[in-house]
Amino acid sequence: MDGAPGAQESTELERLRARVAALETELVEVQARANAAVAAAQERAYWLERWHVDLNALMQKPGAAQFRALLRAIRWVGRTTRRIKRRFAP
Repeated sequence: MDGAPGAQESTELERLRARVAALETELVEVQARANAAVAAAQERAYWLERWHVDLNALMQKPGAAQFRALLRAIRWVGRTTRRIKRRFAP
């Protein structure tokens, strides 16, 4: 019976080490996705700054909400068209 507690501790230790390794791998993946998102946001901000576009001021102008709705409608039509094409494509 003396060997059983040591074996249980060893098994538990190995299980914990495997869990830590899995969590470290997951952390690296999350960090990579976060870095990609930050890079994309910085790229957009760079071009907005370069073109001297102030989105806050632009969105406060009359018609901005309608323009965004129009863009959403255009994107919806495009996505629906592509979905239909894929469905009926040979």
